[in-house]
Amino acid sequence: MEPFRRLEAIALPIDRQNVDTDQIVPARFLKKPRENNFGEYLFHDLRKRADGSDDPGFILNHPGYRGAQIVVAARNFACGSSREHAVWALYDYGIRAVISSAFSDIFQSNAVRNGLLPVVLPERVIGAMIEELAATPGSRVAIDLEAQTVTSPRGEVHYFDMDPFSRHCLREGLDELAYTLSLQDRITAFEKGQR
Repeated sequence: MEPFRRLEAIALPIDRQNVDTDQIVPARFLKKPRENNFGEYLFHDLRKRADGSDDPGFILNHPGYRGAQIVVAARNFACGSSREHAVWALYDYGIRAVISSAFSDIFQSNAVRNGLLPVVLPERVIGAMIEELAATPGSRVAIDLEAQTVTSPRGEVHYFDMDPFSRHCLREGLDELAYTLSLQDRITAFEKGQR
């Protein structure tokens, strides 16, 4: 995983509540191997027409949001099933952080394990930011994981909480296995002490 410390990037506003994981990546793509680029399947049924062409009405296809690395979403983003594929689709597309007022616990856990930063901010802040981003496509949002802040395009700074373990893993680019392996010396010393 790539370490996450600070990111300033174009932000994509998704002004829909209760966007579930089946909307993020439809179930028919779940049998694909992980090495596939799941970014191709991100919001597939919303951003593609029946003939496979891009639907210009879906916000992800708007030219002003090309290259977005941050999603600012209405409440309860990524609800529904526990599919890790939703995180893979976001990450493989190039999204590095999702900001919303509420996520399911399983999505937050899957996000952190795969290098995607989930940020929870108050609903009023999210609503204002979505309006701002929709009014000015291409606007940038800054996230500082060290300081635990989000800076809106207007320069308003908002603080967010994150548990220290998740924050450490994201900052260092460690999944749970890599974190365990980083403790190899301590594990070996413990094992020697038990003999």
